[in-house]
Amino acid sequence: MFKTMKNAWRIPDIRKKLIYTLFIIVVFRIGSAIAVPFLDADVIREWMGTNSTGSILEYLNLLSGGNLSKAAIFSMSVQPFINASIIMQLLSYALPPLERLSQEGEEGRKKINQITSILAVALGFVMSTGYYFMLKNSMGAVRYTQGTEGVFAAVVIIFCFVAGSSLIVWLGNRINENGVGNGISMILFAGIIARFPETLKVLAAQAKNDPSKYFFIIPLVAAIFLAMIAFIVLMNNAERRIPIQYAKRVVGRKQYGGQSTHIPIKVAMSGVMPIIFASSFMQLPSTLYLFVQPNEVNPGTMDKIYIKFLQYFNPRHGIYMILYGILIIAFNFFYVSMQYNPVEIANNLRQSNGGIPGIRPGKPTSEFIRKVLNKITIVGAIFLGIIAVFPMIFGSIFEELSSLTLGGTSILIVVSVALETVRTLESQMMMRHHKGFLE
Repeated sequence: MFKTMKNAWRIPDIRKKLIYTLFIIVVFRIGSAIAVPFLDADVIREWMGTNSTGSILEYLNLLSGGNLSKAAIFSMSVQPFINASIIMQLLSYALPPLERLSQEGEEGRKKINQITSILAVALGFVMSTGYYFMLKNSMGAVRYTQGTEGVFAAVVIIFCFVAGSSLIVWLGNRINENGVGNGISMILFAGIIARFPETLKVLAAQAKNDPSKYFFIIPLVAAIFLAMIAFIVLMNNAERRIPIQYAKRVVGRKQYGGQSTHIPIKVAMSGVMPIIFASSFMQLPSTLYLFVQPNEVNPGTMDKIYIKFLQYFNPRHGIYMILYGILIIAFNFFYVSMQYNPVEIANNLRQSNGGIPGIRPGKPTSEFIRKVLNKITIVGAIFLGIIAVFPMIFGSIFEELSSLTLGGTSILIVVSVALETVRTLESQMMMRHHKGFLE
């Protein structure tokens, strides 16, 4: 990876793209240090440190790179855009008008992107409003809450959160156009990496307070993290190759076809998206809690049921882990079905005089591809489930390391983005015929 980065840096136009990407990341980190007016950041940081475990706030804090706990303008991060993209993908699969738009090429994608952006802004207002009421009622972090000053403070806080989220999406689009890699993924990558020093600082402080206990825990954590990274790299590069043979065709004095190739099907083809989908759904009860809070002092019957219901959606709870794993598997199958259509692949092969050796063209080919996809999808879903659920089990055993509860998701995002960026650089160098750099 480092050799690829070094070789890419030598090419002037790729170097410009890398510098531009780094510039956007620096802008993102500068925005992460700008606090929203009328909020007490110290109160928020203290409350988040003790009360956010297992709630949607912990998940948002992960995706924002810790900005949520600092009350920065980028507190909402790309979560409204991710939720809007999830909703649009589901609707594009279910609603014929949106499905037709997605098949209209570049113009259709532009219209879908416009609808997604509008939906993201709307969701940003909903999430920002919920977070504002959480800041006001539960944390007491809003300085002005009464009268005209309170209304003005509420409007400023909510609009700052929405504007920050929109700005992040705009920065991500600039990386897509002028930089290297996927813009949103790069910003998520930068935010998660920025939290690693803080996590190490927490571990060092805990080890200092109880050296005998953490003498064994810290090496165990390091070994698990290295094993997870190796496992993610292995599964990201793993693929099933379906052999394809093209028939020979003679036109005049020239012979066409006759080549042997393959269709690569990656085991982890859906990446981190099923985990993000499942996390968004599993955090819905916690989101509801931001708006409707039970009476915990003198609870009634409904309040007791509501409190019990919320307990099931704590990441330390066994039911949460089981449902989380099931949703990851389900969303992995859904996402793969959106990416691969066995019938379409079989028709394309038949039209190009290609086929799978030993398999008849048409329906038998599509059935064979579907069976292979199902097997690969199961392996990929189990892989994602292990990465997502294992840190939760580890966190429930070692409650002192609660900050590592979502470590599997963050490591998967970081490693996946790094590998994808390296592949992008290699492909760009290949297009410029710099073969020696890749040998």
